[in-house]
Amino acid sequence: MIGQLRGRILSIDPPWLNLDVQGVGYEIECPISTLCELPAVGQEVTLLTHFVVREDAQLLYGFLRAEDRASFRVLIRISGVGPKLAIAILSGLSGNALADAVSRDDVATLTKLPGIGKKTAERLIVELRDKLATDPSQTHTSDLDSPVEDAILGLVALGYKESDARKAVNQLPADSGATPESLIRASLQSMLRH
Repeated sequence: MIGQLRGRILSIDPPWLNLDVQGVGYEIECPISTLCELPAVGQEVTLLTHFVVREDAQLLYGFLRAEDRASFRVLIRISGVGPKLAIAILSGLSGNALADAVSRDDVATLTKLPGIGKKTAERLIVELRDKLATDPSQTHTSDLDSPVEDAILGLVALGYKESDARKAVNQLPADSGATPESLIRASLQSMLRH
């Protein structure tokens, strides 16, 4: 599985990004929100990716934040929501904003997204309620984008209770260079041992 790519941006043709990774050009489909935050063509960027292998295609989806990739992975597990719709949803809402809308039963916000009608929005709220838990009081805190907070959000998106996720991540040795992925991996290993 391809979980992360770092390379030079060759071109951006929404929703596609062409990324040169040591001479190999990867076509990566990204939410519009991700494409808007990318540096200029020719600059280097690191993307978290989700790799999908189908009978007729191999597809890469890219994200700048772990919370968005985790939300994408939760969304595509819902019946009737494929990668295209998940990308459309995350083009309009970040992973945190989606979790916040779900926690507030905000059908109106979800129906503003392309391809989401009232019934689909209501179904998404029901199916995502326990999978995208968030603490609304922390939605705007500055440390939400830290690797530790991203790792906690990732574990919550995987189905763990926030209190368990926070405890597991906080018990890890401090490492200023740790990525959300390495923290999630280490936390999962720690939780599986106990």
